[in-house]
Amino acid sequence: MDPRSPDVTDVTDGKSAEAAREARREAEQELNAEASWDLFDSAAYVDHNYRFLRSDDARILHLVRDHFSDYFRSFREKSGGPVPGTGAPAPGTGGPVHGIDVGAGANLYPALSMLPWCDTITLFERSAANIAYLEGQRPHYDAHWDEFWDVLRGRDAYRELAEDDDPRVVFRKTVEVAQGDLFSLDRFRGRWSLGTMFFVAESMSTSHREFETGVERFLRALAPGAPFAAAFMEGSQGYKVGERFFPACSVTGTEIRAALAPYAEEDVTVTPIGMPGGALRPGYEGMIVACGRRNSVR
Repeated sequence: MDPRSPDVTDVTDGKSAEAAREARREAEQELNAEASWDLFDSAAYVDHNYRFLRSDDARILHLVRDHFSDYFRSFREKSGGPVPGTGAPAPGTGGPVHGIDVGAGANLYPALSMLPWCDTITLFERSAANIAYLEGQRPHYDAHWDEFWDVLRGRDAYRELAEDDDPRVVFRKTVEVAQGDLFSLDRFRGRWSLGTMFFVAESMSTSHREFETGVERFLRALAPGAPFAAAFMEGSQGYKVGERFFPACSVTGTEIRAALAPYAEEDVTVTPIGMPGGALRPGYEGMIVACGRRNSVR
């Protein structure tokens, strides 16, 4: 086709116009840096979300528990050695297992799901209010988290950990709290050998670009082959914590899979959870959990 033809010109102009519209949309977003994270009401958040175990969280715990258990059982069978976290090398590294929960917030159950496997777990969080909550929980976490641990005990590694030691003691010895911005993780590519990120990438901004970057930063912080679990609010329009409203990006399962795809092995699973116990709050369509392994893309 003649490159001077009207058809080609129209396509080029169309792309330019679409790029301009996208730039305007991004300029109108409420970005992560603009939200009042240090004023996040951790106590109100825990009371509303985690004071009692909901059926959707129980379903997520089952999926994540089974994913990690199956991965490390397979590792033990292939290596002929003990399970990582009790002396075996981390997958592909020859060293100990270091876990990270990105955007830990005021939620302990992602860290609890990693507890049997890890020599260290970093709770990586931006909000000063949530940092204070996590530091307060580290010496002896509150009793309501036992209900979440009880779900995890359905698999041997968790049950055996509880039989050999008090999970609270293991949590205190294993967990460290670190303050930082999710986007700063680009400095730590490949550092952790196990990872979780629950309700973070889509719950920090209205920007799809920041959502995609958040997923990228999380996965690139993991070593090749590292197992991971990530949970998302589907179709979220934002959420209120205490007296403050925080931004969110409305995402679908297809968009979540697309964000994961460049950095995850092809066998990643993306599972809709829905609202099995009814809606937690207004303004979302369900929950989604992704379980997979980091690929080797840098």
